[in-house]
Amino acid sequence: MGNCTSSDSTQVATVKLVHLDGTLQEFPYPVKVSHLLQQHPMCFICNSDEMDFDDVVTAVHEDDVLQPGQLYFALPLNRLSHRLQAAEMAALAVKASSALMKSGATVNKCGCRRKRAVFSEEDCSKSCQTAPPSIRTGGGTVRGSRRGRTMGGGGRGKFNALLSSIPE
Repeated sequence: MGNCTSSDSTQVATVKLVHLDGTLQEFPYPVKVSHLLQQHPMCFICNSDEMDFDDVVTAVHEDDVLQPGQLYFALPLNRLSHRLQAAEMAALAVKASSALMKSGATVNKCGCRRKRAVFSEEDCSKSCQTAPPSIRTGGGTVRGSRRGRTMGGGGRGKFNALLSSIPE
């Protein structure tokens, strides 16, 4: 009755790194932070789970290993030890969401995952050095609308979110 399964639908957790330019780099294996910092010396790596509003942004230590299943950001060094404002947090969330959607790591209507693109180090052509030194904030529009159902639908409505990406 509409179950959506596939024999190749098993997913391998990957390390996800969102770069300043909005590209997503995925590693199907644990990767050491020092390895990434050699390629991007003007950046630091931070864990998305450790970022909070009005809290200082801290770097993952260079000896640490990034873990599959986690989302990380590569940010410019001038953002290190900087308090993260709500608008900046929202901009990073939109950037991460856009990167995940572009990579195919989204869920379609039946709940099945699409195949993801996995990039090697050689595939990442842009470095943090070419990105702007600060994160620009941008705006999206959120519009809510409620429509009553005419035939016994119980009053559940639709909520439409219109988000835009932030051009860099």
